[in-house]
Amino acid sequence: MKKVVFLFTAILLAVMVSAQGTDFSGKWKLNSSKSKLNADFSFAPQEVVIQQNGNNMNVEKHSSFQGNDFTTSDKFTLDGEECVNEGWQGSKKKSTAVWSADKKVLTITSKIPGPDGGDMTVTEIFKMDGSNLIIESRASSSYGDLNETMAYDKQ
Repeated sequence: MKKVVFLFTAILLAVMVSAQGTDFSGKWKLNSSKSKLNADFSFAPQEVVIQQNGNNMNVEKHSSFQGNDFTTSDKFTLDGEECVNEGWQGSKKKSTAVWSADKKVLTITSKIPGPDGGDMTVTEIFKMDGSNLIIESRASSSYGDLNETMAYDKQ
């Protein structure tokens, strides 16, 4: 009987974990040698801290631009519902986070109002490659497109 209860509990736990999707939680440091970054200009944060709990995910990105360090923090729900976070210069960034069918890949699509009146669309695809967090980022606006693949090592 104990074996049956243990087996049932293990199966239930596996189903619950797979229903929630991959857990990207952790403190992650950019691995430039494994990344594909733009030579002239990169949006790649040097560090990403992710806290994931059930249907919620907080993403904190630590970046540097022209010698200035800054941190951005976003809160997402992982159910495809729209989330609103602070964007550029106090604007409102509207995002949706959607799991792949197998719950291994999370795609976050954000629209950010630009200074010229047009929107910037940023798509970030979160997935694991072994022990590395991979974030594929595509940004598109009236200024052009920017595509990068960032690899992070867990700290």
